[in-house]
Amino acid sequence: MTIIDRTPARTRTLALIGVCCAAAAMPLTFTGPAVALPAISRDLGGSPIALNWVTNAFMLTFGSSLMAAGALADSYGRKRIFLAGLAAFLIFSAGLAFSFDIVCFDILRALQGLGAAAAFSGGMASLAQEFDGHARMRAFSIVGSSFGVGLAFGPIASGLMVESFGWPAIFALVFVLGAVAFILGLSFLHETRDPAASGLDWPGAISFTLSLTLFTYGVLLAPELGWQDMAVVSLLAASALLMVLFCVIERRVKRPMLDLSLFRYPRFVGVQLLAAAPAYAFVVLLILLPVRFVGIDGMSEVGAGRMMIALSAPLLILPIVSGLLTRWLGPATICGVGLLISAAGLIWLSEIDATGHPALLVAPLLSIGVGISLPWGLMDGLAVSVVPKERAGMATGIFSTTRVAGEGVALAVVTAVLSALVRGGIDQGDSEAATTAAQRLVTGNLEAAIAALPEAGRAALIEGYGHAFSTLLGILAGVTVVTAIVVMAFLRRRNPVLQPATSEAR
Repeated sequence: MTIIDRTPARTRTLALIGVCCAAAAMPLTFTGPAVALPAISRDLGGSPIALNWVTNAFMLTFGSSLMAAGALADSYGRKRIFLAGLAAFLIFSAGLAFSFDIVCFDILRALQGLGAAAAFSGGMASLAQEFDGHARMRAFSIVGSSFGVGLAFGPIASGLMVESFGWPAIFALVFVLGAVAFILGLSFLHETRDPAASGLDWPGAISFTLSLTLFTYGVLLAPELGWQDMAVVSLLAASALLMVLFCVIERRVKRPMLDLSLFRYPRFVGVQLLAAAPAYAFVVLLILLPVRFVGIDGMSEVGAGRMMIALSAPLLILPIVSGLLTRWLGPATICGVGLLISAAGLIWLSEIDATGHPALLVAPLLSIGVGISLPWGLMDGLAVSVVPKERAGMATGIFSTTRVAGEGVALAVVTAVLSALVRGGIDQGDSEAATTAAQRLVTGNLEAAIAALPEAGRAALIEGYGHAFSTLLGILAGVTVVTAIVVMAFLRRRNPVLQPATSEAR
């Protein structure tokens, strides 16, 4: 049963604040460890692959569990899943502060991602029941801005905590926000569920999660073993087979987690491409740039955090502005133009040599942030509009899975590409040593890279890394331009299933 019209505005507002607190905590869970990665590496040790899992473990379980969490929310209660997810998120966040080695840390990160997925899916699906029409779009825009607050202040807050109290302190703010979200959700959210839901599609959930896991693991192994290594090929092949199996399962079950028939509609495909776009135009930079600033360029954690504000600060305001712009411009135009602005910022950033002058990076970073903020405020509302309200859990699950799983996959792929580019730029005849040095550079451990390839020298390693990073930015810009063109074309299409929640795309 859904309660909307008779719910006091104050109750709905406090419920919204609770979900916003949870949304603000999520980006802190991956921007914080990115800033702290060099410090975590010094204290806990670990191979380059283990250090890559510091971020990838969270993103993988978060992204691969969102659809399952959405189905559970529809079946067993959105509020219940929101609170259960937050409880798990809080427990594992606290446990991370007391990790004793890198393996323990990575396992807790994976478990933290599972809790985050349940909290995010349950919270967003609950809001879809609490609000309706234009009020729902405004609510989702506010949630998007809350996510932006976490992105904007996460790096600087994490940097201050690392310098003042050590890396375990980065999870304190996450815990506080999660606790506030739990209290407000418990007190003010209403319990709702889909009466037609039939429980979780376990075969689909397992095959999808295993497919993403094997793919991510294979991509992370590739820089060390090579793309033609039998282990890498086997992992990628098994991932592909499991994804095919997932599609077969989803076609046969009565109530699938992912309704594959929706992919026949261009507008639905456009929304999913839009969900994936920030992964390679923005999110990977949230991970790679702090590692570069601290580990390669020698900035302090606080200095790196300050630089990242230029990238993420536009998310504080512009998502709400983009919602207002729909009075005059269609979502297709706003989203496409935003992605093109981000692509221009990526190209600009790739052309700048900021050695000794980091302030030169502020303008291109700001351009990327401005560009990605324009579609950010519309994406969640467009996602909910693609299915009937009763399947809101599925809608948010599909969209959020595309977005977050895309981020995890993009980070794994981009890290592997960067490692290959760095290796090609520093190889001096000893391929094995160059591979080791490249992997260490990608994780921000310059001293270990020098130890692995001493004949190259510090300056040559830094220069090789810089050239590789610029090439990578150019690749990301090209992908973003293509995505912008396709998104504009697909969102302008009309069909009877997908009607935007705000206005007609044009």
